[in-house]
Amino acid sequence: MLEKVVIANRGEIALRILRACRELGIKTVAVHSTADENLMHVKLADESVCIGPPSPLESYLNIPAIISAAEVTDAVAIHPGYGFLAENADFAEQVERSGYTFIGPKADTIRLMGDKVSAISAMKKAGVPCVPGSDGPLGDNEKENLAIAKRIAYPIIIKASGGGGGRGMRVVRKEEDLLESIALTKAEAKAAFGNDMVYMEKFLETPRHVEIQVLADNHGNAIYLGERDCSMQRRHQKVIEEAPAPGITDEMRRFIGERCVQACKELGYRGAGTFEFLYEKGEFYFIEMNTRVQVEHPVTELVTGVDIIKEQLRVAEGQPLSFKQDDIKLKGHSIECRINAEDPNSFIPSPGTITTYHAPGGPGVRWDSHIYASYKVPPFYDSMIGKLITYGETREVAMARMQMALEELVIDGIKTNIPLQQKIIADDNFHKGGTNIHYLENNLLKPKE
Repeated sequence: MLEKVVIANRGEIALRILRACRELGIKTVAVHSTADENLMHVKLADESVCIGPPSPLESYLNIPAIISAAEVTDAVAIHPGYGFLAENADFAEQVERSGYTFIGPKADTIRLMGDKVSAISAMKKAGVPCVPGSDGPLGDNEKENLAIAKRIAYPIIIKASGGGGGRGMRVVRKEEDLLESIALTKAEAKAAFGNDMVYMEKFLETPRHVEIQVLADNHGNAIYLGERDCSMQRRHQKVIEEAPAPGITDEMRRFIGERCVQACKELGYRGAGTFEFLYEKGEFYFIEMNTRVQVEHPVTELVTGVDIIKEQLRVAEGQPLSFKQDDIKLKGHSIECRINAEDPNSFIPSPGTITTYHAPGGPGVRWDSHIYASYKVPPFYDSMIGKLITYGETREVAMARMQMALEELVIDGIKTNIPLQQKIIADDNFHKGGTNIHYLENNLLKPKE
């Protein structure tokens, strides 16, 4: 049994993990930087350990400090949440070698899926559809690279194998720009990720971002929990997510879901994970797998009734999944708005003290956040301060509830992106559903002439 778990994260996800642990009777240890001593989960945890100064490199990314916290508190497991060390294979390996349970996939799996080239190769073997591409890293043979691009057909995109989060990518629309673009992307990849390996894919002009949530245990069981649409993005960063994805039929969901499950079984995957796809003209194209819990997991929880964090904890204890595929029935619709401490127009972060705070409520409203009145939002971390999630019997009801909830949510003293979220929710094309990944930047964020 997981008697005591170290929560190696901060903010809303740390509080979310703490609540799941409490429900299962698991004691918690909150590790925190000196800037985060007043976080809500730190105050609520059974124990807390300060692991360093505000800088993430000296605290939340400090592997020895986190493992030492587990040692001094007699914890038995570490939950990484998302971000920071959640997809760091070396961290997972060191946790396990130190005698603790890592609440996530095995280090080898994280390593395999963290490299985009090896991940695509593994997906192809498992029958998961992928974007037409170079089928491996690009070499130094210029003629060969030009021939590959010609075979795929322009426009193409050069991607860093170790990239992610929208970094390490360059679109090429004509042959004369290819070789220089490859060289530039390689140089950027080497500087940013310590790995200059790049590959080539067909560039899809107007795709949507649709992802499949999976769960797997150590007993060979794996299930998919339907899909999420995360197409409302700015600079490849998600702004709004929803489940299920508009326009995805039961047949399409089953087709792609079963292939993701098969991939999990072939990988020996364990825990929660997400297969991310570009979706265009009725076709799914794999882009990457996130080997952790997602920011947007609540929308899936609300339409399936599955508590994904509790399932992570049960799997880490060695228990089989609580659900079989036949138990998973999607019901209703859910939407999530990420609430960030930032200027809604310039997107510049807005740290500071929250002077007035009022959380929204009512039927079908969920507010996942660590903030409170007088809380000081620090300048050292990601600007997200909460997630507003609504549920309804239909998409229309979920959207109406989101509109009301955004009006009710009051966060004064700092700037937030609430006005932007209200603009998106009121948009006619978003109401229709199925907007592509470029819609937000090309339409709602484009300056009026």
